[in-house]
Amino acid sequence: EFWKDGVRGEGGGAVWRPPLRRVEGEFWKDGVRGERNWATERQGAAVSDRQTSSVWRTCAQAGGGVRAQAVAEEDYTAMGKKFEEDLAEPEEIMAYALDMYPGEVAIAFSGAEDVVLIEYAKRTGKPFRVFALDTARLHPETYRFFDQVEKYYGLRIEYVFPDKQEVEDLVNRKGLFSFYEDGHKECCGVRKVRPLGKKLSTLKVWITGQRKDQSPSTRSDVPTIQKDASFKGSDGGELVKVNPLANVSSAEIWALIRTMELPYNPLHEKGYVSIGCEPCTRPVLPNQHEREGRWWWEESTLKECGLHAGNLK
Repeated sequence: EFWKDGVRGEGGGAVWRPPLRRVEGEFWKDGVRGERNWATERQGAAVSDRQTSSVWRTCAQAGGGVRAQAVAEEDYTAMGKKFEEDLAEPEEIMAYALDMYPGEVAIAFSGAEDVVLIEYAKRTGKPFRVFALDTARLHPETYRFFDQVEKYYGLRIEYVFPDKQEVEDLVNRKGLFSFYEDGHKECCGVRKVRPLGKKLSTLKVWITGQRKDQSPSTRSDVPTIQKDASFKGSDGGELVKVNPLANVSSAEIWALIRTMELPYNPLHEKGYVSIGCEPCTRPVLPNQHEREGRWWWEESTLKECGLHAGNLK
């Protein structure tokens, strides 16, 4: 076989051309053989179509594996719209995300009901990574929950920590609870946003537990797949954000957790719904919206810490 830039071709020397022989079941685009994406097959893409696909990857030489090519924004945006139209299951969206850039995709786990993301990833049978932000101000129950999830799924969570010097400077300058007086943005920036940005700069895709019903004012339009306008991915390139739970309700999430007897944060039994740092989270009363338990001393319609700043309009 003769290879050029990771693509198998015919001939050799100074002359190279795409392979001429085509085998049934292969997928072709512009004369080059590639691999069809699992999610596209599940969406009913015609096997006879050799020229178009929402995700197309060339065959790599090394180890007979697959090297992911850049996935065009119009392609994953179109697939996201199709997922919306077809009311695709979260597991299907998860499989698509994990296939986009194998090894450069990770699930962001907050230590709350988004544990179902890990369950869906496990069901795909594909390798996956999980990371979590440790702000050093989480509830003890959340830390124990992290440990429980690691043991339940047999995985290691990749913990992300804030910069020690930045935290020291902030606390020594303004005290431990300055956010009650001048807002949570500065503290969240130090403990959450910048550490997240550093982690995302090593990835091409991150998977979140955002849902449309979490916040009517900031998340009601969350798509299943989007270009992240707030952060950059590896090598300073484009970062894709996938939200498999965008169209799933809280009731459906909890039906799955109870039915499958999945582990969950014990704070949920104490009235906590949306769970973040201990000083900035409290239980909500009956008929209160879940985001009312976060930063309750601030404007109630714009409850975002900066991790999903693109939701603010």
